[in-house]
Amino acid sequence: MTQQIVVTDVGPRDGLQNQPRLLAVEQRLQLIAAIADAGVNSIEVGSFVSPRAVPAMAGTDVVMAALSEDGPVHYTALIPNMKGYELARAAGARSVTMVLYASEGMAQKNVNMGMAKAEAVTADILAAARGDGIEVIATIAVAFACPFDGPTDPGVVRAVADKFLAMGADRIVIADTIGAGHPQQVRSLTAELVRDHGAARLGCHFHDTRALGLANVFAAVESGIRRFDASIAGLGGCPFAPGASGNVATEDVAMMLEQMGFDTGIDLDALLRASDLAEELTGTAPGGRAKAWLKPWLAKRAG
Repeated sequence: MTQQIVVTDVGPRDGLQNQPRLLAVEQRLQLIAAIADAGVNSIEVGSFVSPRAVPAMAGTDVVMAALSEDGPVHYTALIPNMKGYELARAAGARSVTMVLYASEGMAQKNVNMGMAKAEAVTADILAAARGDGIEVIATIAVAFACPFDGPTDPGVVRAVADKFLAMGADRIVIADTIGAGHPQQVRSLTAELVRDHGAARLGCHFHDTRALGLANVFAAVESGIRRFDASIAGLGGCPFAPGASGNVATEDVAMMLEQMGFDTGIDLDALLRASDLAEELTGTAPGGRAKAWLKPWLAKRAG
């Protein structure tokens, strides 16, 4: 049987949070619907953060409440702390994403607390979520390099992953927040994590800052990783991480995986329509690197 790979589109959160044009709730829901219509069955739809800190994410409670968890699409939202968790729970979220850190500098800049405090907050949320039946995804930020502290020790990443998988996190996502990693690093780290924990509870999140996003996805696939974050039309960038550019584009990841023979369940024609919508709504989405080639190729394949 064809191996399956799950692609989580983070465009409606990670992609929109750093754009100059703020989208209305209705526009955000329109984008989420277009991504879901393309067969993307996992979407990060927003974050429960202070609208003063990230104005683009204001109204995430309305977005989440408008989405039905009864269908085939899995929705998650980012939370920074227990208050964010409580807001997400009140809005009907069945999955939340927390951020852990592989550097002190990024922890301080992103949430104004140290690594240890961020870990303690995540531990408390894990305990609450178990009682509430809510999934917790823990993303380890700056897993390869930090814009404030420099190169990241892979041993730190492994230790954080080991700790939170043992504590019951449903999934650990290794995030190259500023796109600093290269394929050899990715292959080494992900192979060790798959060896120690298996692939089922692991995922990766890559940015395309140095044009290595797809190469890093490939390296992780080679190690056995079968879950990846990507962003429609290459939207992305972290407001708290200097140098972080767009995420690897969902259309590029889906194209590569399809051509490699993996099953993502994604309809590339419909995905390109969602990418066009992202470009129209934001005015800044770059589009996937392969988009100009994909459109005529898909038209030729259909004909």
